[in-house]
Amino acid sequence: MIGWKVAFGSPAALERLGLERPLVASLPEDGLLADGSTVDVSSWVSPVLEAEVAVYAGRGLGVAIELVDVDVPPDDVERILAGGIYHRHVLLGPPRGHGLDGITARVLCDGEEVAATGDVTALTGSLDFVLETVRLHAGRELHDGELVIAGSVVPPQPIAPGEHWRIELLPLGALEVRLAR
Repeated sequence: MIGWKVAFGSPAALERLGLERPLVASLPEDGLLADGSTVDVSSWVSPVLEAEVAVYAGRGLGVAIELVDVDVPPDDVERILAGGIYHRHVLLGPPRGHGLDGITARVLCDGEEVAATGDVTALTGSLDFVLETVRLHAGRELHDGELVIAGSVVPPQPIAPGEHWRIELLPLGALEVRLAR
């Protein structure tokens, strides 16, 4: 395990699922990819990309891309959790900042902006709320450097083979992923 993921934290998702806090799952090490990787999603049921803030406890914030496969309906919490909250892969940037003030997010597909926000907590809740949710789930304080990806900062984006995606969380950095044809 390389850390934790938090999902379904938007006000609409919490209400739809009858939750008070987002869902939490571990991030397996075998899903970690390098920036610029190429991924084959052609056999996935419903592949999606999520632009996320990576929190390195006590060390700072970076950018993350999570690739998920929505392979069961998003209405059964037990099935969602059993499948690791749809997780397939994660790309991580290093910690480069310590606060979200002034952070802007842009999501580009094949060079065209498809989503953007100046409020990276609108869909996730505050980082304090997200980290408290993980601490409650883990039953302990987070260790120095422990990783949490905090949920998608813009609506999750459907993806397809042949596309090139770039996530910018400025000034924290940017990551790219290509989807194999």
